[in-house]
Amino acid sequence: MEQVKAVFNGSFDSLDNIQVSPLSRAYTFSDSVYEVVPFYNSSPIAYENHIERLQKSASALSMKINLDMISNEIKKLIALCESKAGYVYYQVTRGQDLIRSHMHSNDMEIETFGYVLAHTFETKSLKTMICEDLRWGRCDIKSTSLLGNVLSMNKAREKGCDEVIMHNNNILTEAGASNLFFVKDDDICTPALSNNILPGITRQILIDTLLDIDIKVYEKDFTLDDLKLASSAWLTSSTKGMAPIEKIINLDCNLSLNNDKYLIAKKVFDSNFFN
Repeated sequence: MEQVKAVFNGSFDSLDNIQVSPLSRAYTFSDSVYEVVPFYNSSPIAYENHIERLQKSASALSMKINLDMISNEIKKLIALCESKAGYVYYQVTRGQDLIRSHMHSNDMEIETFGYVLAHTFETKSLKTMICEDLRWGRCDIKSTSLLGNVLSMNKAREKGCDEVIMHNNNILTEAGASNLFFVKDDDICTPALSNNILPGITRQILIDTLLDIDIKVYEKDFTLDDLKLASSAWLTSSTKGMAPIEKIINLDCNLSLNNDKYLIAKKVFDSNFFN
């Protein structure tokens, strides 16, 4: 089996050989942020957007990061991958405590970690489940604090689902690891960005791509009742691309995988995402 290539604090090695202190604040407090950077034909997809989002997430936690170093490490990981298609997971942590403390010191040394995996970008139709949004109030920060997502997605897996669609007091937010789009009354809709929604890079690629062919995406607060009336729905993410939803097990709606608006969006998205 191919060893997973990884990097920790500037040192490249196989993932199996990397050791992290139990006093890393990523371990004790989820005091860390991350990015998932997809690549195709050995070229990163929407690279500057991912780097910019990583910077915003780090700044929101008042962490100073070296973007040039991070960029070089991500690109080297891509070059080390034996496959031409895959993704890099890259994480930045505030550092290691001398002893566990909620209040961190101001002179901690940033801890960096990343690895690269081959990935096949194939379209898979998804079975999903509606659930209450259990997450913290700053989901716009791409933090490693994902316990709400983990609880909901594993509950969904027990019911044979691939993903969840979350709502906060009946207002749709996003999926467990994706952004939500749906077609209602022949309009393409997606929940508007807020502190409760991560600004997905793939989400924005789709919106911009559709705008280029004069198809507007409506961004506002949508409810579960809006989703009940959807004729088609799909999720977007760096590893899913555009994945159609075939069924929502606990919502009375009739979704089609052959909806015209979905098929148009999928065609133009694929031509741009994998360009």
